[in-house]
Amino acid sequence: MTPVTLAQPRTVFPPSDPAHGDGADGRGLREHDGGAADREDGADREVRIYQYVTRQGEISSIADTAAQLGLSVSEVALSVARLAALHLLQTSGERLLPITAEAAAASLISPLERDIYQRRDLADQFRERIEAITRTGAEAAVPVSAIDAFDDVAAIRGLFKLAAEVCRREVAVLRPGQDDGDLFDELLEPCYSVLDRDVTVRVVCPHRYRAGFATRSAIRRLVDSGAQIRTLSQVPHAAVIFDRTMAVTLSPSGPDGRLVGRRVRDPNVAQFLVSLFDQLWDAATPFAVTEPGYADAIDDLQQSIARLMAQGLTDEVVARRLGMSVRTCRRHIAVLLQNLGSISRFQAGVQAATRFSLPG
Repeated sequence: MTPVTLAQPRTVFPPSDPAHGDGADGRGLREHDGGAADREDGADREVRIYQYVTRQGEISSIADTAAQLGLSVSEVALSVARLAALHLLQTSGERLLPITAEAAAASLISPLERDIYQRRDLADQFRERIEAITRTGAEAAVPVSAIDAFDDVAAIRGLFKLAAEVCRREVAVLRPGQDDGDLFDELLEPCYSVLDRDVTVRVVCPHRYRAGFATRSAIRRLVDSGAQIRTLSQVPHAAVIFDRTMAVTLSPSGPDGRLVGRRVRDPNVAQFLVSLFDQLWDAATPFAVTEPGYADAIDDLQQSIARLMAQGLTDEVVARRLGMSVRTCRRHIAVLLQNLGSISRFQAGVQAATRFSLPG
């Protein structure tokens, strides 16, 4: 049996080895000889080997793996070393075990993200000290870097992670319905980790999260972990407030609609966001895991639909405002028309304005 080894002298260096280049940009994973075609062939081999070990559950012999895949022992050994450098394989005795992409990314990328944010924060501290010394008179009353922007996803993720680590009392989350919801949820994940430390977590999200199977399951898991969830017809903006003193807002306002995070450290602005959150929280409907779909929130949802209908908006616009599909929206409109005894949208809008005391 050919023993499993990850050492490949003069060919592959792990990303954490500063003597052979910074792995953050991939230099530690490059071959010292061979051209682009060789690197492309190597990438294909790594895909094949990773799929193989995922199916088999382990690699116990480089030679056996090479024979089954029709590759040479040196090719398999080289690819295995690269996969280990990417944390997609780990050793267990004389075996190599596959690691999921999520776990590999967390162990390899998280330290880099942390370093990005810490360097940014250190730069902010230096800038504050310099400007605090050089400013005089009225300028001295203006807070330095009270609001600063992050247009890089890694920096935003690092910001959330460190803010969550130092949070001691409460995390308040405004989670609107977004087309790029998966990215939002990924970025917000560290904010929910504070539940393990008995930190209060309050979340306000749209009513539509009650209906979708995936979204309902997600907020149910949060509730089971100790989070408090309430829903509204519309959540105006994405924001997270830590300990009622520092906030991070998120909006797709960068170039080409790229997500931008803004850290708010100005105490007056932070307090404004706290007051806004508390008002939305008081008006929102508590989420109950025992109630199906929109059951708990149906009155508020119908009022919101009626309000938008009274403004003469189309079904498509109403659905978009409420973050639901047009089909679901039309189903709620039909129920509303039936409840109001109306035969037209115009008549329903007039009746709703009277019944719900809606602005005209």
